[in-house]
Amino acid sequence: MSRRPIVLGLTGSIGMGKSTVAAMFAADGVPVFDADATVHHLQGPSGAAVAAIEAEFPDTTTELGVNRTLLREAVMADPTAFARLEAILHPAVAEARESFLAAHADAPLVVLDVPLLFEAGGWRHVDKIAVVSAPPEVQRNRVLARPGMTAERFDAILARQMPDAEKRARADFVIPTGEGLQVTEDCVRNVIACLAPPAGG
Repeated sequence: MSRRPIVLGLTGSIGMGKSTVAAMFAADGVPVFDADATVHHLQGPSGAAVAAIEAEFPDTTTELGVNRTLLREAVMADPTAFARLEAILHPAVAEARESFLAAHADAPLVVLDVPLLFEAGGWRHVDKIAVVSAPPEVQRNRVLARPGMTAERFDAILARQMPDAEKRARADFVIPTGEGLQVTEDCVRNVIACLAPPAGG
């Protein structure tokens, strides 16, 4: 009888610790599709999205690919720009996602690590959703500690993201990252045990 993996969507607002949680799933042997890494590849040297981005946002690319600082400035300066950028990137990311799922068709569980899972409609492609969450003050401190980050930019990013409380309300699992790594690791393993219990277990 043919079967396919359970697809778990992993998401969380900026600074919530989603990358750490994704790494925990991977360390436990769960295949993880990293949407951010896919976007970086698409925008890198000879990336498939570079020409389209240059056509839509002139002078934001070099021979090394997209200049992320220049592109970010172009997007933040134009209210319609983010949607235009998404229209370029989303089809390519979707194609990469389908290739990933095909490559791991025999796995019991796979994770789609997608920052804008709710905002971009990615929730339609998953069976279950895990939201990574931390207290607001922890989130803010983490993000503002990043090189080049400002409070203004942080607030602009948050304005494009669904509020954490709403994400948690729509989640099948909430994975906390503000209570220590052991708590987070235990939650990840509980999710895996729930969705992909060991054979005969």
